[in-house]
Order: sequence, then structure tokens, then C-alpha cells
Amino acid sequence: MAERLKTHYQEKIVPKLMEQFSYTNIHQVPKVIKVTVNRGMGEAAQNAKALEASLAEISLITGQKPVVTRAKKAIAGFKIRQGMPVGIMVTLRSARMYAFLDRLINLTLPRIRDFRGISPKSFDGRGNYTLGLREQLIFPEVEYDSVDQVRGMDISIITTANTDEEGRALLKELGMPFRDN
Repeated sequence: MAERLKTHYQEKIVPKLMEQFSYTNIHQVPKVIKVTVNRGMGEAAQNAKALEASLAEISLITGQKPVVTRAKKAIAGFKIRQGMPVGIMVTLRSARMYAFLDRLINLTLPRIRDFRGISPKSFDGRGNYTLGLREQLIFPEVEYDSVDQVRGMDISIITTANTDEEGRALLKELGMPFRDN
């Protein structure tokens, strides 16, 4: 599955983007470097079971074991001390990244209720795109009965594009369903 998206990128997308942006060198064409999946969990400090459940879910969704992120500073208002777990994250590269992107674009996003496309405005100015999901149940790997609580996640797609326009063109060619605004 990962090879399908990668060969599509190399055979179809690269020539199209070279023509569209009139690149002189094949290395100027933007490409996806990595995908990070991040979940902030404020309740992880008090609830170890929630952290374990999230670790299992994210590893099931991405195919890679997540890293527990810890608080850098103590924040008394949130009852957080330094070093307490506050979230989990996974960085996907190469084959796993392409496999995850393929599943995200073709299986997961169409399963969102009342889906009309994703916002084309979530670029950061340097061609990277961040997508927030409200629930993990849209992933086909997650079973409804095994979920204790609905939690969201952020998915960042980091590209070598220099501008948002180049990044948007790359993701659109990969099959990202942007809505028209």
C-alpha cells in the first residue's frame, strides 16, 4: 500500500509539479518528509489507564510505538509537575509515512460524518499542513468497543515546499480532499 502512493508520486506528481511551477531540477519538486501524529492528554497525569489506552490506539493506527511527551515545567493551575506525562507523539518517515498517508486520504477522511473536505487554510506559511481530528473512531483499525473515551489528535504533514501554494499543490495531487473556499 505504501509503494502505491510513492510510485504515484514519482511517476505522475513529480512531472506535473515540475511543469506547473517550472522547476529546472527534479530536486526542487516538493516532497513529504515526515508525518507526525500528536495527542495532548491533560488527564494522563492523573489517569495512567488513559495514557496506556492512548498508547495502544496510536500504535495501532500508525503501526509504530508512540513516545510519551512530558511536561517541561510545573504548572500549579493545571496540577502538573515537571516530568509528568502530558501527551504522546509519533514521527513517521519513508514507507510507514506513505502507508499512513494512503490510509488517511483514502480510508479515514471519507469516514468523517458530514465530510465536505478539509480546510485549505491550515498551512503554516512554509508548505507544511496540520490537520486536527476530533475522534479516533474514524480510523478503520480502531474497534468501537475497545474505546473508553473519544479523544482527538493532530496530524502534521511536513514537506520540503517553500510556499503554501507549492505544499497545497503537492497534497492535492497526493489526493488530499481540500474543500473549496
